[in-house]
Amino acid sequence: MLQALYFCKPFRHAILEYHESLPKDHDESLLTALGDLFSSISNQKKRTGVFSPKRFIERLKKDNVIFNSYMHQDAHEFFNFVVNECCEVLVKQHRKEHPTPEGEPTKPVKTWIHEIFEGGLTNQTQCLWCENVTSRHEAFMDLSLDIEQNASVSACLKQFSSNELLASQDKFQCDACGGLQEAHKRMLVKSSPKVLALHLKRFKYLESLGRHAKLMHRVVFPSELKIPNMEEEAEGQDAAYQLFAVVVHVGSGPNHGHYVCLVKSHGQWLTYDDDTVERMDDEGMNNFFGSTREHGGGNTEHGYILFYERVDGAEWSGSVAPGEGARGARGGLTEALATAQQSQ
Repeated sequence: MLQALYFCKPFRHAILEYHESLPKDHDESLLTALGDLFSSISNQKKRTGVFSPKRFIERLKKDNVIFNSYMHQDAHEFFNFVVNECCEVLVKQHRKEHPTPEGEPTKPVKTWIHEIFEGGLTNQTQCLWCENVTSRHEAFMDLSLDIEQNASVSACLKQFSSNELLASQDKFQCDACGGLQEAHKRMLVKSSPKVLALHLKRFKYLESLGRHAKLMHRVVFPSELKIPNMEEEAEGQDAAYQLFAVVVHVGSGPNHGHYVCLVKSHGQWLTYDDDTVERMDDEGMNNFFGSTREHGGGNTEHGYILFYERVDGAEWSGSVAPGEGARGARGGLTEALATAQQSQ
């Protein structure tokens, strides 16, 4: 996950800029610890090497006891916690520097992390009696998608926005006709984020087994993507995305396993497995889609979290640009750089 965040160009550039602006006597937080790690990688003069994020992991365990153990932790929970905690640090800092005048309501703060990952959803509920549509808007930092066998990410996004019938005990209280009515409910994407994080829900409770299990389903994720479930009048209808990182879960179940990261640099896919980095051709990505067999056969390496960056034009800017190297604008550290993930 740390490799995916580092190779997220907008996030890396923003956190390095934030890190450089900090005073020497700044208070430590998860955000400053992550900035220290990224800065150490970015300023490294060696062409190859390994960084262990020891200080960052120590801060992570201090901020959240869930990660203070040797148990297997979920990469999606890790991503959510890191992003939300870093946002909270920035919000507190902003409110400290710009206090709300007495008597005025506290306004929400939009940080540079929100500007990168945040998108918008419209929750639509249509009364089946009077056909009135009630809309409610909400923000998201990532989308969690249910998966089915032999599906694609586009199909999963369409399923995310499919109609859900509200009936029986779940009837909708319609303000227009003033009663409990059957209704259709669906979620549409209202605004597309700069970086689209998609979480494939591979871990599910199966009643037939009486426990949580890993879904080995084959889910194809393309290198290029357009969001098929956007609201009709939403801006960015034709927004195009390109894949730049994939977090892969290796293992047969939800309570054990290992994570590796696939990132694209200089047009080349690389596999980051702790301190080991290997080249991978484009066809190798097919090995991480999943299995058409119910129990997955011998393959337990499956795409779990996908990172796409929006392309505002013909030029791709998601991975590190030629000449930058894997350590940002200063260049020098090539694809052999890895950050040991430890429990993450």
